[in-house]
Amino acid sequence: MSLKHPIIAITGSSGAGTTTTTNAIRHIFRNLTVNAASVAGDSFHRFTRPEMEVEIRKAQEQGRHISYFGPKANDFIMLEKLFAQYGETGTGQHRQYLHTFDEAVPFNQMPGTFTPWQDLPENTDLLFYEGLHGGVTTPEADVAKHVDLLVGMVPIVNLEWIQKIIRDTTDRGHTREAVMSSIVRSLEDYFHYITPQFSNTHVNFQRVPTVDTSNPFSAREIPTQDESFVVVRFRREMKNVDFPYLLKMIDGAFMSRINTLVVPGGKMGLAMELILSPLIEELLERKRKAGFQMDWVTDE
Repeated sequence: MSLKHPIIAITGSSGAGTTTTTNAIRHIFRNLTVNAASVAGDSFHRFTRPEMEVEIRKAQEQGRHISYFGPKANDFIMLEKLFAQYGETGTGQHRQYLHTFDEAVPFNQMPGTFTPWQDLPENTDLLFYEGLHGGVTTPEADVAKHVDLLVGMVPIVNLEWIQKIIRDTTDRGHTREAVMSSIVRSLEDYFHYITPQFSNTHVNFQRVPTVDTSNPFSAREIPTQDESFVVVRFRREMKNVDFPYLLKMIDGAFMSRINTLVVPGGKMGLAMELILSPLIEELLERKRKAGFQMDWVTDE
């Protein structure tokens, strides 16, 4: 963690709805005039899409699994080094993984490839990460310890699979069978590297549908936010959460546990802004005070 160069990470598996949280945070950044350096978790994949397909075939021939959830396909050590470097100096490098033709054409590249590494913008207020592994911890790499505000986005698993199947078939051109195979292949890594992160988060947003999702592999549409509730769990030691204020501001919200707020799905964006804005403001205030103290010591 860093007072002068804070890091905010949105973590959640592919198709989990991290984009919704990202949009809410970017709106907060605009309101607070935050100049953020943005990093996508996909940029720390080890392989391009064609290379990953080769690795998957090799693994299948050897009777093992490889997935985008695990360390065989991602460089956790490099991710931790970026977080550590940014926390220390406010600098680092990033690149972009190009998922679609629309993303790839401006770079004159094919989908499933990486842009070249480049320096992060200078003099940013904080680092904003969105991806799979913002809170991952392994014997070799502890990414979570560098994050000042870690937010989990984790719908119930059937909803997560529905979102992934529909997104990957509609937006990324994968067949339904390929996506289903990917889900099955990923389960072991999901249990070991994705699920444990949500014990490290400061806040979790879990969307729970109120419609039948019992067979995600036959679903043809994603339940809407209005067909859902969102369960918001806060780390117990977070004493600065104003629950009475949140209950007053979010119509239909209620407390299910001492550290858990439930809000109607249609209010998810509002809830995110009301909850995360003061937490981000607190990080910025700590940053301001740390800079003031350092300037004061330098003057002395």
